[in-house]
Amino acid sequence: MRSKTLSFNEGPLFGAWTQFGHPSITEIFAASGFDFIGIDMEHSTIALGEAQRIIAAAHAGGAACLPRISSHNGVQASRLLDSGADGIIVPNVQTLDQVREAVSWIKYPPQGMRGFGVARAQGYGFDFDQYVSTWNARAVLVVQIESMRGVEQAEAIVSHESVQGAMIGPYDISGSLGIPGKLSHPRVREACRRVIEACRRCGKACGTQVVDPTDENVREALAEGYRFVILGADVFLLWKWGERMHAIVKTHRDEYKAQAPAKVMRLK
Repeated sequence: MRSKTLSFNEGPLFGAWTQFGHPSITEIFAASGFDFIGIDMEHSTIALGEAQRIIAAAHAGGAACLPRISSHNGVQASRLLDSGADGIIVPNVQTLDQVREAVSWIKYPPQGMRGFGVARAQGYGFDFDQYVSTWNARAVLVVQIESMRGVEQAEAIVSHESVQGAMIGPYDISGSLGIPGKLSHPRVREACRRVIEACRRCGKACGTQVVDPTDENVREALAEGYRFVILGADVFLLWKWGERMHAIVKTHRDEYKAQAPAKVMRLK
């Protein structure tokens, strides 16, 4: 019940992001050729049962699945892994101690403290031996660096051997700098550059999310040193579609209103 193995040490990886709980969205994303699907359980109402269906849909489409847990919650992480997740994205990591704690949730003894259960990940028992004997070597741990404290500790954070990559949270970094939403501000870009450099020095992948992806801005992200890129999200797709539709609706309404007096005169 596993998807393809993710390798952050090879060429760039591309992901999609879902904040809505219906697996049909994930099926569309997986069919689009993404390497992995991220489930946002921090900023959505997606529950564990819905997450398991999303994980299954991702795997059926040949994509890996990496849920972002809602907080530093080891119980939630364990249940998602038993549901078949290929790893975990941990939000707002600021210290090496928090990395060590996350490792304890996701890895089996002796490297961690994850409990041994029989669930979807273990093939409901049929794949138990194979799963538990290989899991520690292939478990994916991605940490999110979303604050200036995390930026300052970035090299220590990503130096841990169990961390495959760091994902920058530019919205939260901009907020921690007192300029929320200003993703292109020089101070935000400089903070991101520092994390990219820390990852490069430690031989780890650095990732980001592009809100409204184009060929041009994806090329720019890769040129800046990002090695995995999340190309938007279902909520971003609807948001940007909604902006375009709003403009179309407004244009036609305004044109109709401007022409309405003339039409009334002709009728008279």
